[in-house]
Amino acid sequence: MRFFKDLQLSAASAGFVAVLVGFTSSVALVFQAAQSFGATPEEISSWMWALGLGMGLCSALPSLLLRQPVMVAWSTPGAAVLAAAGLAGGFSMAEAIGAFIVSAALITVAGATGWFERVMNRIPMALAAALLAGVLARFGLNAFGAAQTALPLVLLMLATYLLGKRFVPRYAVPLTLVVAVTYAALRGQLAWKTVSFSLAVPVFTMPQFTLSAIVSLALPLFVVTMASQNLPGVAAIRAAGYDMPISRLLTMTGVATLVLAPFGAFALNFSAITAAICMGREAHEDKAKRYTAAVVCGLLYVLVGVFGATVTGLLLAFPKELVAAIAGLALLGSIAGALASAFAQEDQREAALITFLVTLSGVVIAGVGSAFWGVVAGTVALGVRRK
Repeated sequence: MRFFKDLQLSAASAGFVAVLVGFTSSVALVFQAAQSFGATPEEISSWMWALGLGMGLCSALPSLLLRQPVMVAWSTPGAAVLAAAGLAGGFSMAEAIGAFIVSAALITVAGATGWFERVMNRIPMALAAALLAGVLARFGLNAFGAAQTALPLVLLMLATYLLGKRFVPRYAVPLTLVVAVTYAALRGQLAWKTVSFSLAVPVFTMPQFTLSAIVSLALPLFVVTMASQNLPGVAAIRAAGYDMPISRLLTMTGVATLVLAPFGAFALNFSAITAAICMGREAHEDKAKRYTAAVVCGLLYVLVGVFGATVTGLLLAFPKELVAAIAGLALLGSIAGALASAFAQEDQREAALITFLVTLSGVVIAGVGSAFWGVVAGTVALGVRRK
């Protein structure tokens, strides 16, 4: 099989790092969202089953078919919106599931009609690259910010990464990860107590459709997923130089969410951060073979879904500083490339800088994240300059 011929250690490592970063950075928000609707432990496990299965299959299968790294994740800002709205509104699990289905239907329509791709086609490449750089730069900052609480670990990882880039550039990230895990294990910093073996069992919830849930849950979930997740996700795809059928893939995420929503999949969408990890040169020198990293990532997400609490505990056993540092180091190449593309054209440089800074600020206005407002600010600046 071609996949096994194309697969290399660096790609497999990139897939693992993507899962580690994507999962540990936001799984607490998913738990909070489920609990805000009164979820039982069995229902929370079902959410992880549905999300893991959805992300895994929507990443692995298209990547194999297209031979391009298709990366799908859950909506982290969507989980935050649900957690806040669920606590404030007192919605039941059935109402929440109904809202997930409505939001998924809207995403499916956005993909099937092609309007989202047409909007993306109108955004200049400089602004798209600046948007991506702003999203990723926060992880770069967090990598060095982790030195405040774990200076020896971060310095060791940085030294290993720099030496790896000098002597074995293709394996710099996996080498850094192995050294960091070994150091944490020797220091007794791996929380193995969180690991327990159990399989996730899907729990079906009959949806209930109410106007208040549609207005308070479905519409905000749709807006933040499109603006804060799919927008930078497409920017990551194009910054990496891939030509994918965006509308069909977006439709796929909507349909997958529709099918899995009764079991707790609230929103599946394009990934930006983990996509940058699997689409960069650190994953594979050959751009045509980086799809293997996305396939590995997808298979690991399926394991996360099937084994539920076991894999959750295993991933959460890593120190948070280790996760922050490996994420930032793995994204350095993508951040540098995005900044170079953003500032390449002098007439668009200032607008790109505004896009980058607004996105990096993390500002949230009217419940919509900084990725959307960064593009808006950059587009206005570019329009004024051209006028």
